[in-house]
Amino acid sequence: MSQRLILERALLPEGWRDDVLVTHAGGVVTAVEVGGEPSPDDERVAGVVVAGVGNLHSHAFQRGFAGLTERRGEGASDHFWTWREEMYRFARTILPEDLEAIAALGQIEMLESGFTGVAEFHYVHHRPDGGAFDDPAEMSAAVVRAAEATGIGLTLLPVFYAHGGFGGRPTGEGQRRFVTDLDGFSRLVEAAAAHVARLPGGRIGIAPHSLRAVGPDELVELVARHGSGPVHIHVAEQTAEVEDCLAATGRRPVDRLMDLVEVGANWCLVHATHVGEAEIARMAAARAVVGLCPITEADLGDGIFPATDFVGCGGRFGVGSDSNVLISLPQELRLLEQSQRLRDRARNRLATPPKSTGRALFDNAVAGGAAALGRGVAGIAVGAPADFVALDAGHPALFGRTADAVLDSWIFAAAGNPVRDVWAGGRPVVRGGRHVARDAVEAGWRATLARIVERESKPFR
Repeated sequence: MSQRLILERALLPEGWRDDVLVTHAGGVVTAVEVGGEPSPDDERVAGVVVAGVGNLHSHAFQRGFAGLTERRGEGASDHFWTWREEMYRFARTILPEDLEAIAALGQIEMLESGFTGVAEFHYVHHRPDGGAFDDPAEMSAAVVRAAEATGIGLTLLPVFYAHGGFGGRPTGEGQRRFVTDLDGFSRLVEAAAAHVARLPGGRIGIAPHSLRAVGPDELVELVARHGSGPVHIHVAEQTAEVEDCLAATGRRPVDRLMDLVEVGANWCLVHATHVGEAEIARMAAARAVVGLCPITEADLGDGIFPATDFVGCGGRFGVGSDSNVLISLPQELRLLEQSQRLRDRARNRLATPPKSTGRALFDNAVAGGAAALGRGVAGIAVGAPADFVALDAGHPALFGRTADAVLDSWIFAAAGNPVRDVWAGGRPVVRGGRHVARDAVEAGWRATLARIVERESKPFR
């Protein structure tokens, strides 16, 4: 059954338009008419409406220990690799019911900030002792159940993880819930796909974790078996990773990746923080989307991606919430631009005139997110998911703003959240700035965290 919305002011792929009649059915936009003839049954949406954005990189379970790694050991250096040990410790604690509750809260926070879809880079597969569940995709099913409850569009990316470092180094105790082999992974993907099939618009892809965790022959075989959909991989996030890759292979990570397999438009290269000039050009030419997670990258001290150079080569990017330490679409975009400003000591680094900086950031996030999630058409357009975000034009940060200045003010000048209403796959999920299921999901979150603290001998608090 089709439904229709009358959008007072909307950002379409061709620009800003007034009085836009949007028809959607089955979670997909079927018609967009500027100045279309309304009917009494149409829902009128006041204010400014933009497309929902795909969050192209999330580790849902990490939302459960956000804010609990902000202490440095006495006399010790603190960095990504020490944070990773705390992450491993938390990953060993969670059960399927815990993951469902944690993922649901994270997804609600995504929807309330303007993310309407998420690519879940999912690698906690096994029981806490490393043994297999009867259903190899039991933990994946927990993420799917969360998406059923929240309404977010889900692209599930089961992770292949086989080694503890370059050269086939053995994995450690902290990675026992992640590890699989090629045949086990194929069974996992098949089982996960069956769960995802329950979701309207749900999609399945794969995620070779990284070049250090996946051997070269394994990577080639993974792409041959499962590479027709979205393929995501961590690459060049840390300088130590680059140094190890050079030592082991004689090549930098992006070059090494592209030497091994054909990287194309269905690929998302997550982080790519430490890349050289030639790698930037190769990524852009391949039409791969670079998945940037500025909040997490800043939190972990990763470094600054050379976004101005990449965009100058015609590169595509989107943003994700990664460790979910803080979930906010506008803050991801703001920090991306501001990191370039701090590095270059100049302003408006990612603007593409005549578009403003905020508009350029937002348009890239919409297009890059849609591509990375395997969603095809992007924006408010026929064939795109019926994902809409209505901003409160009366919000103090947005009041009196028009056209691109609305996006600039949302991204750079709003301390509060001006997101008023959100539709995901045509389903109204946020009303008045609050997710319709927030009360129940928050209650489940509190019960889950209390349960984790009670059962762990080293509680996370």
